Order: sequence, then C-alpha cells, then structure tokens
Amino acid sequence: MGEGAQLTQAEAGNRYEVFHTDCPARDVVDHVTSRWGIWVLISLRSNDLRFYELRDSIQGISEKMLAQTLRALVQDGLVWREVEPTTPPQVTYGLTEFGQDVGEPLTDLFDRITQRLPRSRTVGLAGQRPEVGAAVHDGSAGPG
Repeated sequence: MGEGAQLTQAEAGNRYEVFHTDCPARDVVDHVTSRWGIWVLISLRSNDLRFYELRDSIQGISEKMLAQTLRALVQDGLVWREVEPTTPPQVTYGLTEFGQDVGEPLTDLFDRITQRLPRSRTVGLAGQRPEVGAAVHDGSAGPG
C-alpha cells in the first residue's frame, strides 16, 4: 500500500500543477483553447500555410489577432515559422511535432462535432427556441 502511494507521489512530482495560476502548462492550454488558437492548429493540420493563406482559411480572424495567436503558438513550440528572404518576406507556418500531437485530439473533436451536428436546428430566427407544440419550418417544401 505504501509503495503505491509513493508511485503516485512520484508521478505527481513529474507533472505540472495545471490548476495553479503560475503553471507554464496552463499558458499553453490557454493559447491552444483560445478563440483563435484551436482554429490555427486545425487549419495547419494537413498543410503548411503562408500568413495570408492561413488568414483566408479562418473566416473572421483579423490580421492582428492571427499575428498574436501565431506568436503565442510559436513561443509555446506548437507552430514553427519560416521567413523566406524575399521582398516582401514570405512567412510560412506549420505544426511542430508537439503541435501535431496536441492538434490530433482537437481535429478528432472537430470531426466528431461536424459529423454529429444536426443538419437542421430547432432555434428560431431570433435565437429563441420554438414553443412546445409549435410548428418548426425547416425550409422544406412540404405542408405546414
């Protein structure tokens, strides 16, 4: 019994205290799960992309937010950055081995969500759920 407890303590000593505010792993988790971090990792999962290709692949992200997100992910070791010495410089981004490892479950999560997301939603135009028993127009041309 004492041996098992020691093993658990030894394992705990090698792990980060992710619930502590000063934990460096917590910063990486925050960057990965930020509003744009997850989309950058998913966008880079199969191809290396230049800055503008990456921006165009993620609808709604500003250049400023993309640059900030990429800077954090590069600093965390999840994304690599290569600058070609041309005029203007061409900058390409891709996933490091660590980034691929972290991105794999995110891609699985994204795939599960998109495969199971219902085609039609029961949310009305104003964002309100229809009343119980109310007819829901799903865009089909049937009676209703």
